[in-house]
Amino acid sequence: MAEKKTNTQRIKRIYDLCEEHFGDIRFVGIKYHKKIGWIAKAQFDGDFDNLTADGETSVEALRNLKNRVKKIIKRYNRV
Repeated sequence: MAEKKTNTQRIKRIYDLCEEHFGDIRFVGIKYHKKIGWIAKAQFDGDFDNLTADGETSVEALRNLKNRVKKIIKRYNRV
């Protein structure tokens, strides 16, 4: 059976992806909002202000943020 990932590991993976491709990253984090649900956020020092994604669970929000970052990286690499 595969080892279950923690949110800390997921956040670290997103942080590393962002740092590798975009450079200056301030933080990656997650919080709960009553009306929206879980929100994952990556905040940058450089060109981007921040990226956010939401989900019903913290895991889903982090997964959505990682997928969003990967889409941007793919698009960026094509240009």
